[in-house]
Order: sequence, then structure tokens, then C-alpha cells
Amino acid sequence: MGKFLIVLLFLSSFCFAQKTENDAVKESVEKLFIGMKNADTIMIRSVFADDAILQTITKSNEIKTERLGNFLSSFSKLSKNDADEKIKFEAIHMDGNLASVFTPYEFYYKGKFSHCGANSFQLVKQNNVWKIQYLIDTRRTNCNK
Repeated sequence: MGKFLIVLLFLSSFCFAQKTENDAVKESVEKLFIGMKNADTIMIRSVFADDAILQTITKSNEIKTERLGNFLSSFSKLSKNDADEKIKFEAIHMDGNLASVFTPYEFYYKGKFSHCGANSFQLVKQNNVWKIQYLIDTRRTNCNK
């Protein structure tokens, strides 16, 4: 009976330790914001697919596209903790190697509130790793805080 309990405890702890696909998707998205907060362009780059597309919907409802290289360059000029984007995972949808993630956010620059909005991510699973293929966001200052 004692050996059975030990085996049962081992198996149950193993099952709870398993990472789900939702967890893996969240980790990729969270890694982006950890990299941004740490001004770590290598970490930021690691979460994007090679041909990733980054876009912003401006206040005048235009769509502005930014090159990944320019996005990385902007963080290379910052110090650790200058950029802090606080997100909430509102929705994650998946089908095979495609994931869609929606995260409202608040962005702080050097400790002061800058703007808010929402991020919409499209991720693809490449070589068993979730990569951001497409990111579009909104940016506004009239936020309900």
C-alpha cells in the first residue's frame, strides 16, 4: 500500500507539472514583455518569427507598420525598467499550430503612465516553439484606470 501511494503521488505531481499549449503561448508573449522591460533586444527578437509583421492603429485610425529591426532598435536605446507594459490575458484561441491572443495593456515609461490599449497577437508554432507572426495594437491615453 505504501509503494502504491508513493507512485500515485509521483504520477499526480508529474501530471500537474505538465505545461499546456496555452501555457507555452503565454510564455512566448510574456517573454516579449520581459525583454522589453529589461531592454533585452536578443530576448525580444527570440519571440518573433523571421518575417513578423508589427502594426499599430493610430488615433486617426490609420494603420502604421513598423519593421522588426526598428522596433528592436528602439529598445536598444532604453535602460532596464524604462519600458513596462502590463498586460492581461483576455483570450487565447488555438487551432493546431496557430494561436490568437488578445491582451489589454497599460504602458509605463520610466515609471510614469504613458498610454493604454490592446494587443492582438497571431502566433505560429515553429520547431516546437510559439513565435509571434503578427502583432497589431491600439494606443490611446483616455483610459479607464
